[in-house]
Amino acid sequence: MTHKIDQIDILLLRELQKNATLSQRELADRVGLSQNACWRRLKALSEADILQGSSARIARERLGLNLVVFVMLRTRHHSAEWLQAFRRHVLTIPEVVDFHRIGGDYDYQLKVVTQDMTSYDQVYQRLIDKVELDSVTSYFAMEAIAENRPLPL
Repeated sequence: MTHKIDQIDILLLRELQKNATLSQRELADRVGLSQNACWRRLKALSEADILQGSSARIARERLGLNLVVFVMLRTRHHSAEWLQAFRRHVLTIPEVVDFHRIGGDYDYQLKVVTQDMTSYDQVYQRLIDKVELDSVTSYFAMEAIAENRPLPL
């Protein structure tokens, strides 16, 4: 199913990115729709897999998750079997909050969120335990200038 996005859909998505806890009535008022029209549009966006659930932004520091590490990985293995095993392994590590295959000097980038350096070392040991990697380079965030920004709609 294809869904053609119009300006009202964009307004809905922008509002939801700001605050996904809005009631349908509040959301409809903000974008100039009736509550029923708003519900139909949200349903269509969900069915088109554009709107994929909702989640809460959590202040990680208030939970003691003070260390953010960007891990750059390089491998010599590029077979489908290796990649499948690597993906499965990385996805078992809950501290890995973002995982990308990238172009350039490295093959993969992970974003790891954890308590401290000791906790990160435990993540690192789990990461290298199951798969062979050529190099692992870690960059430690000193300050989050902007995180979890909304998509530019």
